[in-house]
Amino acid sequence: MIAIPAWNESGSVAKVVAEVQAAVPNATVIVVDDGSMDNTGARASEAGATTLTLPFNVGVGGAMRTAFLYAQRQGFDAVVQVDADGQHNPQEINSLLEGLSEADIVVGSRFHPGSTYKVRGPRRWAMDLLSWNLSRMAKTRISDTTSGFRSAGPRAISLFAVTYPAEYLGDTVGSLSIAIKDGLAITERPVTMFYRRIGRPSKSALWSTLYLGRALLALSVQRLKRNPHTSREVMA
Repeated sequence: MIAIPAWNESGSVAKVVAEVQAAVPNATVIVVDDGSMDNTGARASEAGATTLTLPFNVGVGGAMRTAFLYAQRQGFDAVVQVDADGQHNPQEINSLLEGLSEADIVVGSRFHPGSTYKVRGPRRWAMDLLSWNLSRMAKTRISDTTSGFRSAGPRAISLFAVTYPAEYLGDTVGSLSIAIKDGLAITERPVTMFYRRIGRPSKSALWSTLYLGRALLALSVQRLKRNPHTSREVMA
């Protein structure tokens, strides 16, 4: 299942759905219309996606928890998250799916030789610190903790259907922390990052930098806490 969380992405969502269908023609494409104020949901449905409409905006984390709950109830054994703004390359979906043969979660890393994705200054420093912390927790290298282009296997779907964090960056950093604490295996695959085709990001660079710092602080506190959820509870 391909899950596309979308908020006011009427200008790009139909093209993204079409490209995903062309790249993985046998996959079910789900668009979670996250309380959009435009016709995002209608454009997604017209393009052939199954559209789940939320009554108000809950953020990417809340939209993805909806997607994971849907995947669990419908019996899907893999979920790939793809952004609705056209920044992800659908041709790389199969690579993320193939990685599930060796891990429960496969993160598409934008940091690799040949990548054109560049981040500098305080934002990059915060991303590096988050990578260092989560890599230590996972006992494996996770270079791109804030990438939203990733896949999840059966164990991750069961976990995230009830524990996926809804706060900002919860869908990336927070979900990885929860997965690590629950014993899920994580790996990475190199991916491409394109510029947005239309519109503007929902958060500014300054806002994102401040919240990366907040996420780093929250992660440090979370490492000191015992995870209240276990695989046995989640699977019950």
